Amino acid sequence: MAEHNTGPAEVGAPMDYKEHEHTYNMFLAAAKYGTLFLVALLVGMAAGFFTGAGFLGGIVVMLAVFIAGLVLLR
Repeated sequence: MAEHNTGPAEVGAPMDYKEHEHTYNMFLAAAKYGTLFLVALLVGMAAGFFTGAGFLGGIVVMLAVFIAGLVLLR
């Protein structure tokens, strides 16, 4: 049978909610900007490989997409 506890739910050390929220916000920012970088990289690779842009053109396209994404995601 299941135990029926009537005590408090938290029995360990007190939670540091401010630090938890800070870590969560850092994780969200890393996920957001990491995804932006990967999308910009893939678009730049596609421009470099499948069009006449070449390597330097792909880098220019990647940087343009990345900077535009940074502006839009602020």
